[in-house]
Amino acid sequence: MNAPTRPPLSAELLTLARARHPQYLTDLRDLVSIDSGSYSPNGVNKVADWVQQRLVRTGFDVERVRFPADHRYQAGDALIGRKRGRPGPAAGGRRILLAAHMDTVFDDGTADRRPFHMNGAIAYGPGVSDDKGGLLAGLTALEILQEASVEDFGELVFLATPDEEIGSQVSRPLIERTARGMHYGLGLECARENGDLVVARKGVADFRLTVTGRAAHAGIEPERGANAALAAAHLTVELQGLNGHWDDVTINVGVVRAGTRPNIVCAEAELHIEVRAATTADMKRVTRAIHQAAACPAVPGTAVTVEQIDLCPPMEDTPASRRVFAAARKAAATYGVQLGAAATGGVGDANLIAGSGVPTLDGLGPVGGADHTPGEWLDTSSVPHRVAMLASLIASLGSAGNDS
Repeated sequence: MNAPTRPPLSAELLTLARARHPQYLTDLRDLVSIDSGSYSPNGVNKVADWVQQRLVRTGFDVERVRFPADHRYQAGDALIGRKRGRPGPAAGGRRILLAAHMDTVFDDGTADRRPFHMNGAIAYGPGVSDDKGGLLAGLTALEILQEASVEDFGELVFLATPDEEIGSQVSRPLIERTARGMHYGLGLECARENGDLVVARKGVADFRLTVTGRAAHAGIEPERGANAALAAAHLTVELQGLNGHWDDVTINVGVVRAGTRPNIVCAEAELHIEVRAATTADMKRVTRAIHQAAACPAVPGTAVTVEQIDLCPPMEDTPASRRVFAAARKAAATYGVQLGAAATGGVGDANLIAGSGVPTLDGLGPVGGADHTPGEWLDTSSVPHRVAMLASLIASLGSAGNDS
């Protein structure tokens, strides 16, 4: 008697994803019911405990990274799960990094005040879309790959971080170190509301400009002063005027502080500026423009110093990342899903992975929206196809013949 013919991998993965869907909903309820705000390390660590158990059960070796207390905040733990594959005859196999975050923007107590609930196929609750739905989708995709005995890859790495919602200030070195040597990066943030994946994210740079003037009595001898507040006002207008000079670049003077008393000519002022740009080249251009504006203050006797406080690199739309998107679109097409490519001004851990030189695609979780609001939602009807698509993409990228 002939052995039964195995169905195509794409069909098998969808069958497995559908079979796991009821458990996905149960697990999602459990995760959303844990308060895990960025400043709640105990809550983040409860999520980490849960994720660690799932990774170990799926054959991953897991490293748990505990961060020392920082002068800014105490972060929860990070997890790095690693699983070696069995590449086929083509030498090597690819190393794929999947990244998700365990923290949310919500304070302790939110899960009790606004608990997980469903209206039809739409799930609601704090972090249901950003990023617990995506985190869980990634774990589920890895589980169905294991069940389908897919091992044609060099290494799968699952990175779960504790502080993405506040800029990954503590975990950034770990993210960048983990990304080194990876062939592909897959971000598990949820898809856009229309189902699009994210091929580009703007980078962000924060600057502090300090304007130094000269104090004087405002009533008796104002001419002896040099008004830093006035110089800061001129500088604000000039910097805001840079908007529109380059495509996909925004400059925002978000904070202005000046002076101590109304009867003293202001001796010092401070501006805090945020710049967002789609490319590293544009980020450098606008940085030069800020320095040029600071070099020529409008008020005689004043001077301006510029400090770059932080820089999160852009996740650029590159030919290499487009090839990863093409592979995702091909995988989706087998399930009748049409994918679009989106660019966004929001940043995430995918920026840091892409900034390390890894071709990166984001938005590979289920369809969701209204992140960071009380109306945050996840379309659970999108879960089986999105999980199967993600698993198919991993299987496709994992073989050595899919270099970017």
